[in-house]
Amino acid sequence: MIAGSVAASLVLASPPARGWLESSMSAQMLLQLPLLAAIGVCSASAIPAAVRGALARWDRWGISGLLLASMTSLVWMLPRALDAAVDDVGVAAAKYATVPLLIGLPLALSWGRAGFVLRGVFLAETIATCFRLGWLYRVSPERLCSNYLLDDQQRLGDWLMVIGAALFLALMGKLLLGRFDFRTDAQAQEGRH
Repeated sequence: MIAGSVAASLVLASPPARGWLESSMSAQMLLQLPLLAAIGVCSASAIPAAVRGALARWDRWGISGLLLASMTSLVWMLPRALDAAVDDVGVAAAKYATVPLLIGLPLALSWGRAGFVLRGVFLAETIATCFRLGWLYRVSPERLCSNYLLDDQQRLGDWLMVIGAALFLALMGKLLLGRFDFRTDAQAQEGRH
């Protein structure tokens, strides 16, 4: 799994892929960053049990990991960080390291430890962030990123608002229609006995 994650990172860092994914503000934030985070999520299964145990003591109930993932993702959603990642090789390298390791990996390791309320708070904050940044990008009369045009920034704002609304509807649907976990019916039956 580690070899696959490294290979995926190298593909995303290759000049053609990087050029395409950083050609627009929307592609960088809505494609490149989630793909890098997914590499971290997929890498979680390769972590040895001893390391997982040590992390579990640090990340009781998933709070530390989800907080780390939240704070790191907020940094990479800032216009200044997006610009710097395009202009500066060192910042780009930091993005390719921190997004998988400090967003994807903690998210994968902490989600299962987090309880219902913590998951709800995390998702509610994700939705609120989509709406806040979407509104900011949409209504700002000036470009917030020097590398991207105003219409691209506004398009990203529209997309963030749509994503926020879709997440909100999915969360409400899940809350109204059933449990908010990923157990199968067989696992739920075993838990009752």
